[in-house]
Amino acid sequence: MSTPRTAQVSRNTKETQISVALNLDGTGEARLNTGIGFFDHMLDQIARHGLIDLDIQAQGDLHIDGHHTVEDVGITLGLAVAQAVGDKKGLTRYGHSYVPLDEALSRVVVDFSGRPGLVMDVKFTAGSIGAFDTQLAFEFFQGFVNHAGVSLHVDNLKGHNAHHQCETIFKAFGRALRMALTLDPRSAGVIPSTKGTL
Repeated sequence: MSTPRTAQVSRNTKETQISVALNLDGTGEARLNTGIGFFDHMLDQIARHGLIDLDIQAQGDLHIDGHHTVEDVGITLGLAVAQAVGDKKGLTRYGHSYVPLDEALSRVVVDFSGRPGLVMDVKFTAGSIGAFDTQLAFEFFQGFVNHAGVSLHVDNLKGHNAHHQCETIFKAFGRALRMALTLDPRSAGVIPSTKGTL
């Protein structure tokens, strides 16, 4: 790898202070502190299964709820990924993954198209997992796609346990990212689009 695919991004508002540092060609090491234990667990899945070294430090208005923190982490992570990816030359571009966990099964498909879009079909069987409001999974992915410039399809195909449902989604997301972000030696220096730009 001639150019390290790394980024460091901070985002500070009156609601949250977020810093994200990452290496897209890492080994899956993670240092995570969002103040929401289950969310840290999900971010760890992205790092481990995406083989992305990830350092996320967040302080947010958790005395209200987790909404701003989770959404703003998604935004900041999206910005960092976009920065690290750069001009997308040689990128595989598309990635997909099916991941099971006991009774749950999820599918995630991603396209580094430059066009943000999220289609998410997940019917969680519980409103919260620990201190994590399951509605915030959508807010995280929405923030990510809007700022990473990707199209993302997230489908939970089966599942009765909300923890399992959510974990399969985040694991599949990490693995889909890993596939899409892989550099294809047969397309080195080439934008993966007939348009010539993404």
